[in-house]
Amino acid sequence: MNLAERGRKVRRQSNVFDALGFSQEEAAALTMKAELHSKIVRIAKQFSRSELEEMLDEPQPRVSDLLRGKISKFSLEALVNYAEALHMRPEIKTHMPVTRMAARA
Repeated sequence: MNLAERGRKVRRQSNVFDALGFSQEEAAALTMKAELHSKIVRIAKQFSRSELEEMLDEPQPRVSDLLRGKISKFSLEALVNYAEALHMRPEIKTHMPVTRMAARA
């Protein structure tokens, strides 16, 4: 009897962070950060850098890091605050856990 037949969760590689060997928890956090950052940059391009400095209440070097994709310099909380400042209404969604047995049914 394999793990799926016993009803246990089977971890699968679902994104690039999993493939790079991050733990499931780290991969989830990094995925959230990357997705939120991408959306923030898309909206931020509508504004000048000086407007962004004022809206985000951050100095020019910090805004530059944000726009240049230096995600490691920003916490998830900081990105959520920036999204809120840009009126993006950020939220975190969760889903019920799925086991292989339930997925096959």
